[in-house]
Amino acid sequence: MFRRTLSANLLRLPSLTRSQTGDGRGLDEAYARCEEITASHSKSFYFSTRFLSAERRRAIRAFYAFCRTTDDLVDMPTIHLSSLEDWRLAARRGSSFQTDPVLLAWADTRERYAVPNRYAEELIDGCEIDLQVNRYETWDELRHYCYLVASTVGLISMRVIGMRGDDARLLDTYEPAAIDLGVALQLTNILRDIGEDLRRGRIYLPLEDMRRFGYTEDDLRAHVLDDRFRALMRFEIARAHELYERGWAGIPAIKREGRLAVAVAAEVYRGILDDIAAHDFDVFNRRARISTLDKFARLPSIVWRAATARAGA
Repeated sequence: MFRRTLSANLLRLPSLTRSQTGDGRGLDEAYARCEEITASHSKSFYFSTRFLSAERRRAIRAFYAFCRTTDDLVDMPTIHLSSLEDWRLAARRGSSFQTDPVLLAWADTRERYAVPNRYAEELIDGCEIDLQVNRYETWDELRHYCYLVASTVGLISMRVIGMRGDDARLLDTYEPAAIDLGVALQLTNILRDIGEDLRRGRIYLPLEDMRRFGYTEDDLRAHVLDDRFRALMRFEIARAHELYERGWAGIPAIKREGRLAVAVAAEVYRGILDDIAAHDFDVFNRRARISTLDKFARLPSIVWRAATARAGA
């Protein structure tokens, strides 16, 4: 979900000795580093999380930095499964045993908000798939991948932001909505990054969908933008919109202070789909984006929808 590159020194994991954070300085510096990563790598996520309280904002950005760093490991040309496994083992350690700033801030967040570690493990599983799989035959296969790398993000975010009335039972009730929203966000990523992923030798579009519209891998590699490709993209974009609608059902169930942040993240990212269509589905020669001005222009309707939505609706 967070595909871009960081420096290769991520492969040189620090020794796992007890961190010196008794005065809080080390922890504050760790969270500050996560802020920098978030601001640098996802303007949309950074924009949407500004609507959270300060404490939850820094926690969710620490989680983003963990996701970002994990995903970036996979895109390094020299990465091996053993390196990702080292990162997995390091990520399991408690905050008292972390020296890497991202792992320290993430471990502190995980402990503060009682986040089950299994979601982080599944996230890393998804990144591991990227080292082994570069094609998806069916939508079910791709959806599972999207769950691992993106829906887990939503399930963790629910715990950091909190549920309405601090009712933990709502976590189970609205888990399907969080999963759908995560899949929608990842599918949006995939559609935006088709050209970039091709350069890495990866095709995330389900092959069964490509065959349905008579569009081949050779066509994709040749950047053929014709009616077949437009029809394929309309089909995938409609699928993403349906997932966004199902995911929206869970937004009113989270704490009031977090609803706008999640709503903004969902709707701003959803706008990327509109930008793709507005530029004749050319995902080969340009990267779809939403400008800062457009983000602010969308705010009134997002605020209204978040304020009037009912849980489960």
